[in-house]
Amino acid sequence: MPNLNLTDAGVRSLPLPESGTSTFWDSSLKGFGVRVSPKGTKTFVALVGSGQRHKIGRYPMISLTDARTEAKKVLAQKTLGSYEKPHTILWETAVDRYLAACADKNRPRTVADYTKHLARFPFKGRRLTAVKKRDVAAELEKIEAKSMRAHLLTSVKAFFSWCSGQGYVDQTPLVGLKGVAHRLSKPRRALSPAELKTLLGTALQHPYPFGHIVALLILTGQRRNEIATLEWENITHDTITIRADIAKNHLEHTFPYGTLVRQVLGSIPAYAKQSQYVFPAAFETNRGRRTTTFNGWSKAKASFDKTLKDVEPYKLHDLRRTFATVLQSLAVPLEVREKLLNHISGSQAGIAGVYNVHPFREEMKDAIAKHDEFLISLLAQGQT
Repeated sequence: MPNLNLTDAGVRSLPLPESGTSTFWDSSLKGFGVRVSPKGTKTFVALVGSGQRHKIGRYPMISLTDARTEAKKVLAQKTLGSYEKPHTILWETAVDRYLAACADKNRPRTVADYTKHLARFPFKGRRLTAVKKRDVAAELEKIEAKSMRAHLLTSVKAFFSWCSGQGYVDQTPLVGLKGVAHRLSKPRRALSPAELKTLLGTALQHPYPFGHIVALLILTGQRRNEIATLEWENITHDTITIRADIAKNHLEHTFPYGTLVRQVLGSIPAYAKQSQYVFPAAFETNRGRRTTTFNGWSKAKASFDKTLKDVEPYKLHDLRRTFATVLQSLAVPLEVREKLLNHISGSQAGIAGVYNVHPFREEMKDAIAKHDEFLISLLAQGQT
């Protein structure tokens, strides 16, 4: 940005950037400027190195005169070699400041994801500079789901990059850190018919809520979060709707269900049917705030898996892959399978997705009927 002769009137009238931040430098004091966010937050800064800015404070809580005086002190220390970067900031303080900065330029859902991801790192009470690459890698190794490890790595890298730009660390300690392999990771797979029979039969007998969740994952092919966050108002006598704010691709998804899903929903305890959610949370968690839906995945799955026999290790997402595989074996067309899975790739991608707006309602109902018939027959095998 061009240098300006910063005045109080000038600071008040600085233009707001459409995205990111803009810094306006003072022509009367080299290295002193004010950073402006899209929401109008104005922060005085002093340039103490290449791309490194010392934050002085927000305007108008700090006046232009006081900010310029403080900048002179900081810049003088830099010139004399006595300037020290603030290395005493704690992990949680840096995280709070980072999330506040993100709120100025990111969507609420993105900020919520960053908040959730950074909360997975147990570094509260530690100085930020004391958190090393090995510490972060060790925490990532504890995460079984490959996709979640990737999300956490992306978020923590972005966080440390921001901290470096703020001068909280000399440089990000995560340079060169790549995806961390997990020793328990398994190849992607679909369950065999025998495994599917065991899993569904067990789920139908397993206590609420996890048995019901697993059964619905098998019967609908939806993602686990989409099922766990279902609300009763989104279920009719023959369809289920995944709201756009819940769906992974942010597209509302309505699909039919059949006899087996009706059986599962009907067996949910009466007290849960009084809730807004099909699977409401059972405990106070998340720093004293009540989480609204089921979230105890690890312990519940471990308990459930102990009751299984002759089933190789699997992930819940494998049930979605199994659903698609069974439909393919039943000669359900690709575009119908993708409609049921709420996919926008493949046959629904590009120009085909733009012009093909057929809802496939009847075709989806037929596919679900075939799927139910297959599973009912599978469960009946070996019974007298």
